[in-house]
Amino acid sequence: LLDLKAPLVGYLMQSGQIANGGAVSIAGWTRAAAEPELAITIAHDVSPGGTLEAAAEAIMSLTPAIELADVDLPPQDPEAILKGNIFQRHVILGEGSRNGGNTAGLLCTIFRDGKEVGNTTDPEALTGKLPAIVRHVADLLDAFGEKLSEGDIIIAGSVLPPLTLTPEERSLRFELFPIGNVAVEFSR
Repeated sequence: LLDLKAPLVGYLMQSGQIANGGAVSIAGWTRAAAEPELAITIAHDVSPGGTLEAAAEAIMSLTPAIELADVDLPPQDPEAILKGNIFQRHVILGEGSRNGGNTAGLLCTIFRDGKEVGNTTDPEALTGKLPAIVRHVADLLDAFGEKLSEGDIIIAGSVLPPLTLTPEERSLRFELFPIGNVAVEFSR
């Protein structure tokens, strides 16, 4: 039986959580990748099968996050990918948060080694609407006898296309204006 709660909910990787601004060695990784994401903190338990309105009300806050992954398996082996936590190796939660799940007025900008390489003013364009993500996670967890609970954190998917990290890359910063930012340094 696969532990499907792990890849979906933020406490999923407490052992893989890196402090904001911390360093990660990507030595030996097959194909290092990074995703700038929104982290959703859940305000109260979410029952399965509820409405999108109820899911929206369950969003306590939004925080910037970066997920680091190592695409080290062939895409034709979904079972191995799921067992390997969907390539995920680390998550970094940023500073600052905004109450509720409203994404209006947010500017998402990603910087590689201090240089801007992408931005969006629509953080839900690639991920879908945040209440739908909360609803989906609650329903999926229920199918495996788990529940989405108060204080859980969902990393909600990349707000910009995932970045393949280059061998010479030294840092990544994701700015979620006006909320805050998150950064990570790389070593080999």
